[in-house]
Amino acid sequence: MVTSTEGDAGIRLLIADDQALVRGALGALLDLEEDLEVQGMASDGVEAVRLVGELRPDVVLMDIQMPGMDGVEATRRIRATSPSTRVLIVTTFSRPGYLRSALDAGGSGFIVKDTPAETLAEAVRRVHAGLRVVDPVLAEESLFDGANPLSDREQQILRLAADGRSAAAIASAVFLSAGTVRNHLSAGIGKTGAANRAQAVRIASDKGWI
Repeated sequence: MVTSTEGDAGIRLLIADDQALVRGALGALLDLEEDLEVQGMASDGVEAVRLVGELRPDVVLMDIQMPGMDGVEATRRIRATSPSTRVLIVTTFSRPGYLRSALDAGGSGFIVKDTPAETLAEAVRRVHAGLRVVDPVLAEESLFDGANPLSDREQQILRLAADGRSAAAIASAVFLSAGTVRNHLSAGIGKTGAANRAQAVRIASDKGWI
């Protein structure tokens, strides 16, 4: 890793992504910048939160979809426990719903993984400086796509319905009655404009609402 220049502590980074190749590639690219220093890497949200507590990096580059704890929840916890740490979402999934969720959780930026290396490095610097960085195409899409219409419970129910499990199975998982689960599913179908719950799950997922 490139060490900081004399008299300049550099910007300390943590990279969180569940794909080892992506972590390695991002780390290698950013370590080429003299003012950036990769301190650590995490394979999921839980590890990211733990490492932030230990290392106190200046900026976390955070993936969205990771096992265990996703990037949005990890961002929320990091901002709560280490307010000085900024979070830059770097993801394959350029969905307006994810953008809104990430910014609501306290993220300072949202860019896609195919962003050129020099643009990524500059985004890190801007976020560290307290500015907000958002992929321009995604920002434009989010203006016209509308806010997530689903309640927290409806999002939870649709996520659980994604694997085709029954209302009774979902009810058991979330400690609700099957009737209540069906009501939430019905609300989710209506709010997404879907014909059935499978379609509701697909629409909500495509828009980044779940």
